[in-house]
Amino acid sequence: RSYGGEFDNLDYQFTRRDPMAETGWGDIYDELGVTPVINAIGSVTLLGGSQTSPTVRDAMERANGAYVPLAELQDKAGGLIADMLGVESAYITSGAASALVLSTAAAMARDNDDFVAQLPDTTGMPNEILIQKKQRYHYDRTLNFAGAKLIEYGTDEGTSEDDLEAAINDQTAALHYVANEKIKDSSVLTVEQVIAIAKKHDLPVIVDAAGQVYPTENMGKYAKLGADMVAYGTKYIGTPHSAGMVVGTKTWINRVRLNSFISFEERRVRGIGRPQKIDRQEVVGVAAAVREWLTMNHEERIARLDAKLTHIERAVSGIPGVSVEADRDPTGASVFNLFLSIDESVAGISEDEVVARLKDGDPPIWTRVNPYFGGMQVGMVGLNDGEEQVVAERLAAILKG
Repeated sequence: RSYGGEFDNLDYQFTRRDPMAETGWGDIYDELGVTPVINAIGSVTLLGGSQTSPTVRDAMERANGAYVPLAELQDKAGGLIADMLGVESAYITSGAASALVLSTAAAMARDNDDFVAQLPDTTGMPNEILIQKKQRYHYDRTLNFAGAKLIEYGTDEGTSEDDLEAAINDQTAALHYVANEKIKDSSVLTVEQVIAIAKKHDLPVIVDAAGQVYPTENMGKYAKLGADMVAYGTKYIGTPHSAGMVVGTKTWINRVRLNSFISFEERRVRGIGRPQKIDRQEVVGVAAAVREWLTMNHEERIARLDAKLTHIERAVSGIPGVSVEADRDPTGASVFNLFLSIDESVAGISEDEVVARLKDGDPPIWTRVNPYFGGMQVGMVGLNDGEEQVVAERLAAILKG
């Protein structure tokens, strides 16, 4: 896997520093009795998402000093985001998972306030969400939260259009699709195929595109193809971990809004979205982050990630029993990773043991054995400048014994 761009051979230089000695690094956590860690995994929930950019922090701080009607703010910020992405409508949520919950609720309750208040009891309404068997994944659990039943179609070997047609019945509320621009699998239906069949049956399509934020065109792509509700996690573009958004058609985004926490208060309809609250600062932060992400110099961002990856790659390459694969594909959110395959009989240590020893060090370095792609993953997105040096030295020392 290779980025294949002009930065492939760029020897990007960082100023050598010890991030642990830097004044203020993690001191608030020390005060709480929690040990700060170096994040060598990425923008994961396990470690609190990502870091807000200075632009987003400034916007949120400016929003903090005054109050506004939150329903109006949501509508105006969503409209601004929709305009920037070139889609019909957008609504800010408490993460991509919330976007999926609210989208599922919208698919079942539609415009019926009695149904909105009745969920997660789905008596009297279609409550089946169709998903390709090969697309079952850890986070499809969010589709059940509003009361929906997940119905698989196809097999472990793949899916045909006939499989989808046969699965649709009068209890079908929506079709679900998992977008992943990194993985191309010809045995599953494409999003275009799913949308075409859904339109024929007048059914909405919900797309989980949580991390599909680069190339930036992906942030409007699925809605422009005809998907009705598309969920994104905006932690991947520099907002707080707890923020996300759903974009799509005006009709269906309006139905998402009917189930939201603000509708619970504004309209006094007791929808299931009440616990999925987002504050005014985060709403402003998401709008600022989308604008920044769409206009930033991504080649510079990619070059910095590539330089960190190259530094660690050089430190661990050539160690007996250790195979290193560098992922320089900038597509999506989980980008610029090293995957280490360790032959324990040669290296004298297993992948799990390396992960544990890094975590037990001072400061702790968190990596993982990737549950999706296999091999030990060392990610660049969560590393502050200079931390790649600490990771490289510690990792090489452990592997060399």
